[in-house]
Amino acid sequence: MSYIDVYVLQNVPSSNINRDDTGNPKTNQYGGRLRSRVSSQAWKRAMREMFPQYLNADELGVRTKMAVSLISKRIAAQREDLAGEKSDELAKIALNAIGVKTKETKRKGSDQGSETTEYLIFIAKPEINALAGLAISWNDDETIKYEKNGPKITNAMKQEAQRVFHGSQAIDIALFGRMLADAPDLNTDAAAQVAHATSVDQIVPEYDYFTAVDDCAAADNAGAAMLDTVGFNSSTLYRYANINVDSLREQVGDDKATVEGVAAFIETFVRSMPTGKQNTFANRTLPSACVVMVREGQPINAVEAFENPVRPTDDASITMLAEERLGKYLDRLSAVYGEVPQKSWVVCMDETPALLNVGESLSLPQMREAVTEYFTTKFEGRD
Repeated sequence: MSYIDVYVLQNVPSSNINRDDTGNPKTNQYGGRLRSRVSSQAWKRAMREMFPQYLNADELGVRTKMAVSLISKRIAAQREDLAGEKSDELAKIALNAIGVKTKETKRKGSDQGSETTEYLIFIAKPEINALAGLAISWNDDETIKYEKNGPKITNAMKQEAQRVFHGSQAIDIALFGRMLADAPDLNTDAAAQVAHATSVDQIVPEYDYFTAVDDCAAADNAGAAMLDTVGFNSSTLYRYANINVDSLREQVGDDKATVEGVAAFIETFVRSMPTGKQNTFANRTLPSACVVMVREGQPINAVEAFENPVRPTDDASITMLAEERLGKYLDRLSAVYGEVPQKSWVVCMDETPALLNVGESLSLPQMREAVTEYFTTKFEGRD
């Protein structure tokens, strides 16, 4: 098995990019100290939002409860004579055929009263098109039989729909996985894993007390129109993700698409950032360091390097010391466990010797080209 480990160190100034139920930045205890935390779900969402910059948007998926509407619109686009209630009905039948139940939504707004799935489903645009085409063919061939309780979904219809839905997967669905509570046989195991980002340093929660003034208030009104507080912190985050390349290749079913997906995953993992409170803090930064390693056998998270919080010195920042720690830990890991990577590349703003020692030093664009070339060669059997 081939795995890709991606290690990132990123300094983030005052920010609240991922909030908890109280509106404050998420935290966790690690090594007996309070750390800043950003959930894997938040970062994966940011990555998926950036995917269309690097991959064909028409072949990516969407996570939604509005699959009925999406399929219905596709049916209507292909066949105007089926537009409206008929296309909605056929869309429901197509989803029911793969085991996904629908219900009338109670949420307010323009969607109120429309049919939605009972939970969010991850569905690719090619799957929407294929299910729409199936539903049209069932209608034209009079495959759909109606009983007192409504349309009957035959086993043959189920098999057809499931073949469409569980064939070659869209790259983002293959990477992040898909769970269907009503149809577990159609679940897709994620080829990638993303850890919760955690700070290498101990943090202290802080709070910004702010007021807002009414621009149109009378001149003799000295009071504030509103006042509130917002929680924030600053930290250097250690971020980690891995990809099971063989699993991704099997699910996507195409070598070129697999290589493109791997390159896009690395690029978006490095460049993306969740958007919580970004207008308030303008906290957008790029990582100071990134290490990509190709391993055989198992992926390895190097978070243990930061069990003891990093503290700055007069000569070095927290980020620079974290780079040194990460480099030394990865080097020690290879020596003690024999976990020597097949290939390793490093991007480092500070050119920290201990980190540069673990791999070939490149810029991020050069790293993307190197990863692409490595796996293209490997898949062609020229390695």
